Amino acid sequence: MEHEEKTNPNFTRSADGQARRGTSVAHIRTATEEDAARLSEIARRTFVDTFAADNTEENMRLHCDATYSEALQLAEIQDPNRLTLLATHEWNIVGFVQLRWGNTPECVQAKSAGELQRLYVDKDWHGKGIAQDLMQAAIDAMLHKGNDVMWLGVWEHNPRAIAFYKKSGFIEVGSHVFPLGNDPQRDIIMMKPLAAATE
Repeated sequence: MEHEEKTNPNFTRSADGQARRGTSVAHIRTATEEDAARLSEIARRTFVDTFAADNTEENMRLHCDATYSEALQLAEIQDPNRLTLLATHEWNIVGFVQLRWGNTPECVQAKSAGELQRLYVDKDWHGKGIAQDLMQAAIDAMLHKGNDVMWLGVWEHNPRAIAFYKKSGFIEVGSHVFPLGNDPQRDIIMMKPLAAATE
């Protein structure tokens, strides 16, 4: 089987990540319309893997149906104010990060901010550096767009993600409500200055 980088014109190798570790297994590329169905499937699966144990089946179903359908993923891929980057391995999507611009909360102080809306890696690929590669690709994309701050919301009861974001240089600056189905949950808002990355 041919590797995807040889046949997909949207392919961009995670060169920076590989230069840091030399053992990256991820290839990072921009999602296209043809990826909507596979993106929907991995988005739904990774969300359930991450949160199902701590939430009701009904709320999980409501959220996934309202957020991760193929039609919605296609619309987000087509949205000029969003960017979806996929981590692939031999054609399989093993992780993804989704960025969006606009509606920055007041607690995020920035001249030009972008949101890290979602970052998920398939559980079978945890611990292989893919999350770090996706994070670096997200930072590079925001720097290219001229953003000086990246922000995100993370569930207050997700210690693994909070630890990862803190290790990546994010600090807590506020909170907002994240409706999961019929359950209004509290997300911690975190931000990371990006200017230092250009110095």
